[in-house]
Amino acid sequence: MLISMWSLKGGQGTSTAAALAAICAAQERDRPVRLVDFGRDQPAILGTAEIADSGLARWARSDLSADALGRELVELTPNLSLLPKGTGPINGRRADELVEWLKQDGTTVVDMGTLGLGHNDDWQDGLEHKIMAASDQSILVTRACYLALRRTVSLPLRPSGVVLVAEAGRALTRSDCERAIGTPVVATLAIDPNIARAVDAGMLRTRVPKESARALSALVGDDLTPGRARDSAPDIGLD
Repeated sequence: MLISMWSLKGGQGTSTAAALAAICAAQERDRPVRLVDFGRDQPAILGTAEIADSGLARWARSDLSADALGRELVELTPNLSLLPKGTGPINGRRADELVEWLKQDGTTVVDMGTLGLGHNDDWQDGLEHKIMAASDQSILVTRACYLALRRTVSLPLRPSGVVLVAEAGRALTRSDCERAIGTPVVATLAIDPNIARAVDAGMLRTRVPKESARALSALVGDDLTPGRARDSAPDIGLD
């Protein structure tokens, strides 16, 4: 199963949600789980060292086969490994090879970070679109934020589900978010100081709060029927 997780605005909690999803998948499944980092935050979130000139960016600049990506993996637990981004840009030159590798047996969670999605004609040839379109679950991570939700209205590729990061004091509800995005909320993650403390201590991979694990169980569980990203955007606004 390939799960891509992304946001349209910074500060939504995408990288932490992706890390939690990968950890929960590794705890629930017997098959290997890979976490692929496009934003360079995962080594810090998971308390592992970032090795200079390694990872996905180095492979993308090379002519090595996709099998070489396995040598870039960093083992986090016996069932969970991380493919760090490394340094440098990642263009779409080897997008098809990368997507094929991501779809291999097991579970892969891709932290795609914040996407600056264009609306030009060549966007569908880009790396982000190809990964999202190939994903069994293409997951938008968002808070109930009016500005973030506004950006989804003209989105050229619809998510298959939403992880809603819930915080006190927001005027918009879960139902408001579902109507605006036109996609169901598959998990609601409450902002939890225990998560922040675990990240600060570099211990998130062994200290996942139970509430967060329960919230993400439907997203990473084997009983979830995979849903593809949808290309048609509903005519739904926020006014």
